[in-house]
Amino acid sequence: MELNNLRPSVGSTKNRKRIGRGTGSGHGKTATKGHKGQKARSGGSIKAGFEGGQMPLQRRLPKRGFTPIDKVVYSLVNVSQLDMYESGTVVDLTSLITAGFIKSERFAVKILGNGDLTKPLKVTAHKFSQAAKDKIIAAGGSFEEIA
Repeated sequence: MELNNLRPSVGSTKNRKRIGRGTGSGHGKTATKGHKGQKARSGGSIKAGFEGGQMPLQRRLPKRGFTPIDKVVYSLVNVSQLDMYESGTVVDLTSLITAGFIKSERFAVKILGNGDLTKPLKVTAHKFSQAAKDKIIAAGGSFEEIA
C-alpha cells in the first residue's frame, strides 16, 4: 500500500448535487426547487423561527427570570476533601486540579465547611465559608483569599 494508491472504499462517497445544469443532469427544469413559491425564488429564504405570520413560539412563551452578566460561578470544595493532603501542605488551585477536586482554573473556588479537617494546611482559594475558616484555623492551618 502506498499513498498514491489510497482510494475511499466503494460506496462511501457520492458526487455532489449539481443543480441548474439542464435536464441531462437529472436535476433539470426547476433545479430541485419545485414549482413557484418563496423557496423557489432567488434570495427566497425564511428566517429561523418564522411561522408564516403566526406569532412565533419564542414570542408566544412567557419570559421569566434574569441572568446577570457578571455572575460568578464557583467550584465547590469541602474541607473533608482537603483532609487527604499531607500535614503542612500548601493547597492552591493547581493542587486542587491535580487531585481532581476542580476541573480547571476557569471558575473561582469556594471552600465549604462540610466535614472535618484534622491536619494543618495552608489553603488558598477565592472564597471561604465561615465554617470552613473556623475548621481550618481549629486544625492549626491558615487560609488566604485570592482577589
